[in-house]
Amino acid sequence: MSDSLLYQLSVISDQLSVISILRVSIQEIGDCFDLFSPSPHTPHPTPYTPHPTSPHPTPYTLHPTPLLPAPMSLSDPRRQKQLKTLVEKLGLSADVPVRWDLLDLALTHPSISRDKNYEQLEFVGDSVVRLVAAEVLLETYPEELVGEFAALRSMMVSDRTLAEFADRYGFERYLLVSSSTSIDRAGRISRLADAFEAVLGALYLSTQTMILVRSWLDEPLREKAAEIRRDPARQNYKDALQEWTQAKYKKLPQYLVKEINGLDQERFCAEVWLNEQKLGVGTGRSKKAAEQAAAKSAFLGVVKG
Repeated sequence: MSDSLLYQLSVISDQLSVISILRVSIQEIGDCFDLFSPSPHTPHPTPYTPHPTSPHPTPYTLHPTPLLPAPMSLSDPRRQKQLKTLVEKLGLSADVPVRWDLLDLALTHPSISRDKNYEQLEFVGDSVVRLVAAEVLLETYPEELVGEFAALRSMMVSDRTLAEFADRYGFERYLLVSSSTSIDRAGRISRLADAFEAVLGALYLSTQTMILVRSWLDEPLREKAAEIRRDPARQNYKDALQEWTQAKYKKLPQYLVKEINGLDQERFCAEVWLNEQKLGVGTGRSKKAAEQAAAKSAFLGVVKG
């Protein structure tokens, strides 16, 4: 069996495991905060699926009637009004079944409260965004190789990309942080990315479906995928290679970088190793660029070769 086929099987297995992760996460959050207890008589909504003959996937739309009992209101009407404004920015109507208590928690930084903050919802949201990105790629580029999906997705769900999405919808305005944390510019990207994932977790848990997520997240993810495909240099082959080595060998690749004398353009040379075998070599103007080039060489040669 080829490495490429083994890798594809491991990625499929990884995607299937997301469902079990989300189920565990739902139980953990419910046990800790008693936040999620839908009526046993409420049927789960049927997710919308793209039309098979459409050149582009049909955007998710919301059911016209409430899908769950009325969401819990917040004790602070001003905060609830703020969160409703954010939900509307996402393109969701004011009457969608959002759990406002969960959404408030998703936008509460640990600097505000050690016990009640976005960390557990971020854990759920991390799985949500990876699964949605995988589905978007499969629907948009059905003929693409799984190896390319891994490289694309690693960029689509990176902290920098998720922080861009958070900026796009103005998340920072609604994120509760301490005054000392708010002036920490170095941690801004990480904070926004974490909050973005937490919001996805809150929206998913509100209905236990992707309906409140995919209805607005598909478009920016599809735009980001197209942007990366237009500029292959932006693809994160280091992360893609790492995903492959972890799935296949449960190990991380190692990089050896040295400076090259006498070359102005390509100052550094990097080698990537795994299990005492050299997988690839690359050069670049910086150490990071050289490592990325080596990872690309290894990824294209070993995973896709």
